[in-house]
Amino acid sequence: MGRDETLVHIAKQLDKMVSRRNMDGALALLQELQGMKMSLKSLQATRIGMSVNLIRKHSTDEEIIALAKILIKKWKKLLASEISVDHKEEKPSGKEGERDRSSAVVLETRKHSKEKYKERGSGSKVKMDPPSSPTFSSPTILPPFLSTGENIRDKCIELLIAALKTDDDYKDYGANCDKMGAEIEDSIHQEFQKTDMKYKNRVRSRISNLKDPKNPNLRKNVLSGAIDLLHFARMSAQEMASDELKELRQVITKEAIREHQMAKTGGTMSSLFQCGKCKKKNCTYNQVQTRSADEPMTTFVLCNECGNRWKFC
Repeated sequence: MGRDETLVHIAKQLDKMVSRRNMDGALALLQELQGMKMSLKSLQATRIGMSVNLIRKHSTDEEIIALAKILIKKWKKLLASEISVDHKEEKPSGKEGERDRSSAVVLETRKHSKEKYKERGSGSKVKMDPPSSPTFSSPTILPPFLSTGENIRDKCIELLIAALKTDDDYKDYGANCDKMGAEIEDSIHQEFQKTDMKYKNRVRSRISNLKDPKNPNLRKNVLSGAIDLLHFARMSAQEMASDELKELRQVITKEAIREHQMAKTGGTMSSLFQCGKCKKKNCTYNQVQTRSADEPMTTFVLCNECGNRWKFC
């Protein structure tokens, strides 16, 4: 088993311990990590740092907390050293060089992000974007272990995590919102392979539906695992809709079918009905069996003058 595969295996074990709230064996795994040689590429590919940080937050064992802090501090120094080496060496060529320079820019931005937010807070009020239209260009405060090296992707992950944490119910499920947000974004990016408008619209629709106060069951199903993250990343607007909205759509569809049926039959002209709007008696009516056979037919009336429609049994 390669180093990255081992790290992924350890990360999964640590995540299970957090979700089950049983930290038995966590110390041994952290000690194994302490003896492993780590690289920046492995940190970003396996997101092991995120799992270690979660263990630190949820564990009550002082030895586990102390060792987790040592590992995180050690890996942060590794990130800082990678940046300094990148500046000293000659600029790499090709796509690899572009990725390295992009990562360095994102990490430098993150380093000064807190100072920028403090400066904004001391001055005039910052204009916040509405939840339904998130922007993806502002600097992120995403943990290094979740960073993709692309500012737009990192911002999307940050917004998805925030949407998953809209309410405190994620704590009841023991959900790892950081990792879930990263996996949802990764699934969307794999589908489009670029951060174009289709990618951004897909992310926006996930965020708005997760934060919808009228549809809390969607977020709960995602947090509990009832909805697979890959499936959620590709769900249509109709699939994500609340039960109330789905029922309303069914009613509208049925009414549309009935009106279509009425249009096909043509209807019968009559002066027996008076329009409630224009008070005229130039009407056309149809009778359709909308209920069981032993029930009376439903009469649909159309005013030929103003277009008003009504029905009665």
